Amino acid sequence: MNQISIIGAGIGGLTLGNVLKQHHLDFKIYESAPEIKPAGAGIMMAVNAMQIFDTLGLKEKIESRGNKIHGIFITDEKLKTISTTNVLALEQKFNSCNVAIHRAELQNVLAENLGFENIKLNHSLQQIQKKENYLLEFENGFKTESQIVFGADGIHSKVRNQILKAGQIRNAGQKCWRGLTYFNLPEKYSHHALEIWGRGKRFGFVKLSENKVYWYALVNKNKFKENLDLIDAFRDFNGLVLEILQSTQKENIILNDIIDLTPIPKWFAENLCLIGDAAHATTPNMGQGACQSIEDAYVIGKLLEKNKDFNFVFEEFQKIRRKKVDYIVKNSWTIGKISQWEKGNQLRNFLMRSMPESTNQKMIEQILKLEI
Repeated sequence: MNQISIIGAGIGGLTLGNVLKQHHLDFKIYESAPEIKPAGAGIMMAVNAMQIFDTLGLKEKIESRGNKIHGIFITDEKLKTISTTNVLALEQKFNSCNVAIHRAELQNVLAENLGFENIKLNHSLQQIQKKENYLLEFENGFKTESQIVFGADGIHSKVRNQILKAGQIRNAGQKCWRGLTYFNLPEKYSHHALEIWGRGKRFGFVKLSENKVYWYALVNKNKFKENLDLIDAFRDFNGLVLEILQSTQKENIILNDIIDLTPIPKWFAENLCLIGDAAHATTPNMGQGACQSIEDAYVIGKLLEKNKDFNFVFEEFQKIRRKKVDYIVKNSWTIGKISQWEKGNQLRNFLMRSMPESTNQKMIEQILKLEI
């Protein structure tokens, strides 16, 4: 019998574990993967997430294992700037900076800090039932009871599907490749993240550590075919893009659909709560998916400081978080559509260049500001 079970050892689940550890609470995390390994690719921890890692005493460790990013740019195919974020002002205001890091590296930092003995790997949830407590059955045959359950098990959450029976997955109609490669970027891009907008396609890249670069490429589904040659598809982009693609081994590339979750009415039931993608999965266009799961864990921790009644905490948690995550899900979806336009690109780029920097800055500040 566990007092608290967390289903999923992704970034949200592991951050929540660290928060609960700070509160000296007894918990176990159950993860379907057999090991925390370099699956996935790179990730950007924005200033809001780094502020929270600071409260957990992990900011310096994450910065040392990743790469500080001081400039974020959207450009056209020829790397001519469309839009920029005044990162320096944000760093000064929030006393934190963006960090690009390998996803598995970040998960290991979080797991090391909360203790691997609190994580049960190779435990894929098969069934969850509410009796007096929650009965958890796993595919490996293990069964346990838990008083409190957190569903941190992603967009395809079994906790959400079996208990709350809500949520519809939306497909954005875009295919996304993510890759890792050893590549020497020009010095000027050492601490910059770039996203390049073309016609019905995008390419982004950022340095994670010495010689290691994370990149992603998107095309609209109507342009996708099996065995699409990415080098051919992005031949009209700056030569640097082609060099990055040419340097990447095929086994270091993963392909996914871009999806999100339509807003669900409730994130909690009695003694149970969803966090992160299980509650409010977003498309990656604002770089806030994992960051919002980290904010979820942080807000739950702040509420537990005032009240140890989990059902009160869950209700307050949704009230506090709802508006911000709905805003991010909605705007990220819109940005994804605009960035993948196949016509009118020059007009789009002109309008974005004409937008006052203060407007963009204000929106970003609202997202980076912690709510509690």
